[in-house]
Amino acid sequence: MRFTDFLKTSYTCYHAAENVSRMLGEAGFTQLFEEERWQLKNGGAYFVVRGGSLVAFRYAKGCPYTVVASHTDSPCFKLKENALSDDQYTRLNAEPYGGGLWYTFFDRPLKLAGRRVSEENGSLQTTLFASDFDVVIPSLAIHQNRDANEKFSPNLQTELPLLCLGKGDLAALLGNPLSYDLFAVPDAEPAVCGANGELLVSPRLDDLTGVYHAAAALLAAENPRKTLLCACFEAEEIGSRTEAGAGGDLFASVLERLASANGQDAEEKLVSFRRSLLVSLDNAHAVHPNHPEACDPSNRPLPGGGVVIKSHAGGAYATDAPTGAFLKKTLQDADVKTQTFFNRSDARSGSTLGTILLSRTGMPAVDVGIAQLAMHSAAETVALADLPLLGRALEAIYRA
Repeated sequence: MRFTDFLKTSYTCYHAAENVSRMLGEAGFTQLFEEERWQLKNGGAYFVVRGGSLVAFRYAKGCPYTVVASHTDSPCFKLKENALSDDQYTRLNAEPYGGGLWYTFFDRPLKLAGRRVSEENGSLQTTLFASDFDVVIPSLAIHQNRDANEKFSPNLQTELPLLCLGKGDLAALLGNPLSYDLFAVPDAEPAVCGANGELLVSPRLDDLTGVYHAAAALLAAENPRKTLLCACFEAEEIGSRTEAGAGGDLFASVLERLASANGQDAEEKLVSFRRSLLVSLDNAHAVHPNHPEACDPSNRPLPGGGVVIKSHAGGAYATDAPTGAFLKKTLQDADVKTQTFFNRSDARSGSTLGTILLSRTGMPAVDVGIAQLAMHSAAETVALADLPLLGRALEAIYRA
């Protein structure tokens, strides 16, 4: 699957996990199920899915781990139950999911997508859903909101409902589910922009860039000397506090099963963790050409400038001196350019999965990504030149 096709069709975390599953299955990976015992073979390739999360691995018996962790979700709007209807309009009641740049979601086509649970032949069945129609959040016209260009601060209850004209039966359009996790997401084709075609503009670059390239690097790995894991988690944008998020027990349960397959006792398992490497893969803020003052004065990643290593004194990122040096040396040997990112000292930092997984495993960890503009927008921007660099970087990390 091409990266642009992956971006287009991975509407939600569930669709992203399904697309990665398809990539792995076509390459000969075996799907495992948590409700069954696992029988792992040395040199085997496997994956397990829970909700919108997926953990894939190439198993090398008795070896430490190299883990690349990314996230499958992006900011959008989640549907509540019960539409808001009157004699003129039908609107879908929605609430914000994550910390989006919300003005960019107005006045653009939004697709309804996610998962739904229905009763079939007396049992509950969960299926993926993506609507064949779009909805929209229309702005109030400038003539009726003269301050719109000076201040955009929508009320998240009254101004988010999604317009769906007509009196159609919404339940029927959704397939009459008993319950659902459905989202309104940007429905836009990835676009190549720039005078020389140097930029890629698309929804969900944060963090489907990481998900796709980590999976592709795992597929490219051959005869690994370590157990290589690609962990893709839902719910990062809302704090990872879900059953399948990085704050849940999915990753820990996979590591427990690997330790069992290795015949390790509790101490041997801890030794393996400390001999391992955790790479937290999530994009970094590029220097904005119109707002250079928003960036740190001496750490200023540029689109096209190479892979970014992220650090933070307050622990928002997991990189420390040993892991940062190891990664710089690894990528230097692979002829991959690197940059550094630190927030302005007077700015609040975002965070990644790295610190969550580090706190649960003790694995030495580093935070990396590529430079991105307009993070959490409905249309984010990266440099096309950074994509092959990221792929080479991840392949080098898996070989190290």
